[in-house]
Amino acid sequence: MLRHLLNPLDFSVEELGTLLDLAFDIKAHPENYRESCKGKKLATCFYEPSTRTRLSFEAAMLNLGGMVLGFSSADSSSAAKGESVADTIRVISCYADICAMRHPKEGAPLVASQFSSIPVINAGDGGHQHPTQTLTDLMTIRAEQGRLEDLDIGLCGDLKFGRTVHSLINAMVRYKGNRFTLISPGELRVPEYITQDVLRSTHSPYTETTDLDGAMPQLDILYMTRIQKERFFNEDEYVRLKDSYILDAKKMKAAKPGMSVLHPLPRVNEISVEVDADSRAAYFRQANYGVYVRMALILTLLGLA
Repeated sequence: MLRHLLNPLDFSVEELGTLLDLAFDIKAHPENYRESCKGKKLATCFYEPSTRTRLSFEAAMLNLGGMVLGFSSADSSSAAKGESVADTIRVISCYADICAMRHPKEGAPLVASQFSSIPVINAGDGGHQHPTQTLTDLMTIRAEQGRLEDLDIGLCGDLKFGRTVHSLINAMVRYKGNRFTLISPGELRVPEYITQDVLRSTHSPYTETTDLDGAMPQLDILYMTRIQKERFFNEDEYVRLKDSYILDAKKMKAAKPGMSVLHPLPRVNEISVEVDADSRAAYFRQANYGVYVRMALILTLLGLA
């Protein structure tokens, strides 16, 4: 049966556990998977810029012995001529076995899935969802903390437009005992549909604050995000907010010895480079985990796991 990944909730908690187990096995024994996708092709259809997500998908498929084709911007595809997402995916389905799509419009990968004859993976749609980043985050948290339950999770920065934040909250409320601290300027608070429909509806404890320093001592996870210039309509508003939070060595002194700092990257200046040497800085390890979890996802959606 044809299956897609459009939303982090498309997989049950049990299925996520199986997927993460596979990702950890791939990391431990990569030689066992080098020809798992031999003869298979991944299409990367990226309508907006990406470094980590696109290249990690390509690395994942190449590591599995498969091949990659696609485009890295709308300007280099027939979208520039006015071709619809529905028509593009019909054509891509003739050339590839699986497709990873990033699009600036919310819901575009969902539309693609309705017209596709191959699995479609949402690689980010506007400010909506970023499920493979969420899978990466879950693998990182499990690797760094040894569990996905009973954690104090701080999310800091752009919580309004940050699709990685929205997806991660949706995923983590499904695990018992997790508590959330939402740290942002008032203008960039988590949208009401997240607080109402996700956090409150699942009775998940959460606190909203503007104070990163005050939140640091209690956290097991600090998930930093950049203030996203591309989501702002007003340049002055972006300039006013872009330096709201900067994590540095002084702030890290207040954190638990076992706390982990995550970031979906790219960073601008919200994490000082001096933090990179701290063993609690997990964001580059996080980027590495992303390859393994995408390898596991490709195998799963192709029915090869």
